[in-house]
Amino acid sequence: MEKTKNNKKPRGVKTFIGGAILTDERVTRQLPFIFFLALLGLIIITNRNRSERTIRQIEVLQVRMSVLRSESITESAKLMEASKPSEVYKKVKEAGIGLKEPIKPPSKLKVGN
Repeated sequence: MEKTKNNKKPRGVKTFIGGAILTDERVTRQLPFIFFLALLGLIIITNRNRSERTIRQIEVLQVRMSVLRSESITESAKLMEASKPSEVYKKVKEAGIGLKEPIKPPSKLKVGN
């Protein structure tokens, strides 16, 4: 008995490189699905790039926020130091404004009945 050969086209690298694979009916039926997969791949790549850009922006803003927080604490400490009564008295005395430190505490004023 003789062996019969299949009349199928050979599959391999030559058919892929030659472009004969694109004329195969099985491949042409799957083209919409292949295009759909390609679209999904592009969406995934775009989403990843956008999320990486957002993460980099968040890191930059966190560094900036920590710098601003430390500056805020420094300025707050300077303001607390400058607002002490003894510091205010020194500044007024140096400026020669002529204000005096009150000796007796403030009293309440009652108005009316």
